[in-house]
Amino acid sequence: MNDIEKLANCFKEFPGIGERQAKRFVYFLLHKNPNYVQELGESILSLKNNINQCPSCFLFFQKNNSSLCENCGNPKTDRSMLLIVEKDADYENMKKGKNYIGMYFILGGLVPIVTKDVVSFVRTKELLKTVEDRLKQNELKEVILALSINPQGENTDTF
Repeated sequence: MNDIEKLANCFKEFPGIGERQAKRFVYFLLHKNPNYVQELGESILSLKNNINQCPSCFLFFQKNNSSLCENCGNPKTDRSMLLIVEKDADYENMKKGKNYIGMYFILGGLVPIVTKDVVSFVRTKELLKTVEDRLKQNELKEVILALSINPQGENTDTF
């Protein structure tokens, strides 16, 4: 396998990227200035080295002095509410609205309709543990599902 195919195979693992699009990315990089390609590579490495995942809500966030993200570590966050979203981008969209002040849980995806292996698609164990722990501490009063309105989203809310 040559370098073009090797990098194209890496790009094909991105969501929604097929073989043709992956090859377009490779050829795009081949035409770019070497400084651009170096900066891209350094940015990817920096991303993996400087980003943590919150153990409470599973949000990816810039490393800081805490293991918790800004929302989970904030004492002003309303711990009586838990909003369940599919992915980090959904969290970001909700935060932009500034209408919700509670806790979040990032499910990590949606459950396809034809699967019985829910655990490989979403964080079911982690969600159940979070809900149980917060109920034991008398913190949790409301759970809100904010999932996509499509067959997978509807299937996910029944797990």
